[in-house]
Amino acid sequence: MRVPPSGHVPGIDEFTQRAGIALNPSMHYPPPAATEADVQRLTTAYLDAVYRWARDGDWHDIRIGLPVPGLELLHPRVRSFGLLSAWNPCSQPLDEASNRRADAALELELAARGIVHIPSFSSARNRSWREPGWVVFDVDSGLLDDLCRQFGQLGGLWWERGEPVRLRMQATKPAAFPDVPMVDWLE
Repeated sequence: MRVPPSGHVPGIDEFTQRAGIALNPSMHYPPPAATEADVQRLTTAYLDAVYRWARDGDWHDIRIGLPVPGLELLHPRVRSFGLLSAWNPCSQPLDEASNRRADAALELELAARGIVHIPSFSSARNRSWREPGWVVFDVDSGLLDDLCRQFGQLGGLWWERGEPVRLRMQATKPAAFPDVPMVDWLE
């Protein structure tokens, strides 16, 4: 999405503008006000979340630390996969309309870059939060990280064909957080 010289993007509300959704590729996550406790709590939520990809109306699991053979069998030429969302940037809850606009902006960005993608869904096990997203194909980890930052996301999932799914966190590992082999700390 291109930002007109005025900085005004039609259809995107003021909070979305301030949050930089799809407009600020240098967005930094976590925000400066985030504490280690915030990052630890959110990372735990990412690790405990339920992730799914869609095909023909059916939803199939993605689990951090495990390969995803069903998705890979359906897409035999894809070398790597990722999962990201644009909902609730900087972990600040937005209303559904704003989240849907952010999601539409992400889908437009993926299409503009020629990135093949299919629907995904992430949620807390108890469904206290949920957010649609996208599984992306043949995106290297660096591009996935850039997209996560661009859309204000603390984390995204990424894996190479036949390998376990990894959680990539746009933060420094909190000192009190245990070592988890499938988490990549990027700051």
